[in-house]
Amino acid sequence: MKSYTLQQINDIINGVIEGNTTNEVTSPEQLELANANQITFIGNKKYEKLWEKSNACIAVVNKDISIQPGDNRAFIKVNNADLAMSQILELFAPAPPCFEQDIHSSATIHPSANLGTNVKIGAGSYIGANVTIGDNVVIYPNVTILDESTVGTGTTIWSGTVVRERCIIGAFCILHPNCTIGADGFGFRPCPQQGLVKVPQIGNVVIGNKVEIGAGSCVDRGKFSSTIIGDGCKIDNLVQIGHNSVMGRFCIMAGNSGLAGSVTLGDGVVIGGSASIKDHVTIGSGAVVGAGSGVTGDVAAGKTVLGYPAVDGRVALKQWAILKRMATS
Repeated sequence: MKSYTLQQINDIINGVIEGNTTNEVTSPEQLELANANQITFIGNKKYEKLWEKSNACIAVVNKDISIQPGDNRAFIKVNNADLAMSQILELFAPAPPCFEQDIHSSATIHPSANLGTNVKIGAGSYIGANVTIGDNVVIYPNVTILDESTVGTGTTIWSGTVVRERCIIGAFCILHPNCTIGADGFGFRPCPQQGLVKVPQIGNVVIGNKVEIGAGSCVDRGKFSSTIIGDGCKIDNLVQIGHNSVMGRFCIMAGNSGLAGSVTLGDGVVIGGSASIKDHVTIGSGAVVGAGSGVTGDVAAGKTVLGYPAVDGRVALKQWAILKRMATS
């Protein structure tokens, strides 16, 4: 079992120690559940009241904390407790599932596929013709990567994921279980003779570096050209990204949100959970779309929109306040 002293932990996060404890830390835990050999976090002043009843020996806290640690207990004061928490969680993270064979004997790899060094491929996976896999890629069991696709260095692909033909995935990405990259875009047109005619989707998906895509999410291929996910984007579980959409760098999409076709996001856009964005809409850099909102028109850079249909955040809050007063009058 891993264990660390107060000083050893502070050497990693470089905070300011207040108080002291002789207890060694064996794991992190939330305030209410922690025991005397665990470290916890106070990232918001509203949780300070929980410290007195917590059994944790150490808490990582923001510098503006207004309480004292107490006997045989310590605070490590940092600028951002949430960021420090991520460093400590890495410290205690268990090792990922191991591969007894780098390439499992039941994996099917086309002779024309090009594999880099130190690639790991799990049982039941399929690697198609002319696929290129970069160095240090980890592909867990039952992954499908179809013809002429590319996977960049250091990327991890979890079980059940399907990467359709001709798609490009950058370096150091994480694709969580059962996500789909490059499914056909939702393209149909009415036809008097046939009812609905499928519009061929002949483009692909291009994913940048250090992108993370959650379980069960789908990125559709372009009707022509590419659906593009910029560097550093983080996409939650059960997210839908329609064909020919373009996401800038470092965007966030929370669970159950979706982009219709040909949506454009600037850099650093945040889409809240269950929000939906109409096709051919542009959302400027740094804009925020609140959870459950429905965006039907362009959103300017830096703006926050809320509601269904989404309007300026301040306007939405005023509308809700008026409705509340009307309901109680």
